Amino acid sequence: MTETTVIRTDDAPAPAHVFSQGLRKGNMLQVSGQGPMDPATNAYIAEGDVYAQTMRTLENVRAILEAGGASVADVLMFRVYLTEQSLFPGMNEAYGDFVHKHVPSGELPCRTTVFVGLPHPEMLVEIDALAVV
Repeated sequence: MTETTVIRTDDAPAPAHVFSQGLRKGNMLQVSGQGPMDPATNAYIAEGDVYAQTMRTLENVRAILEAGGASVADVLMFRVYLTEQSLFPGMNEAYGDFVHKHVPSGELPCRTTVFVGLPHPEMLVEIDALAVV
């Protein structure tokens, strides 16, 4: 049977509900959806600025990946949830800047982007990730 490890770090916001920040089973690491919350203040940041919110969200994902023994370069798939289609260019720019910085090999992760309602009105974006360690 594969061992399960719950991933927890103070470098990303604490989960607000009944789920883990991340869960590792064997060499697979799933990061729960993260939003644009500053882990130091537990406040949402950059109201209305999808670029800044995307960068903060990805930094939260990265913190959990690293706490689980992975890196952005180990990510197979990012799933991006946006509240409006018009936000796509700003999110895509931030995502590109982040991924090119953290995946210097150029072997870019897969990505899916969908448009949804999110649980807090301040949130323009939420992102989760699946990595192989």
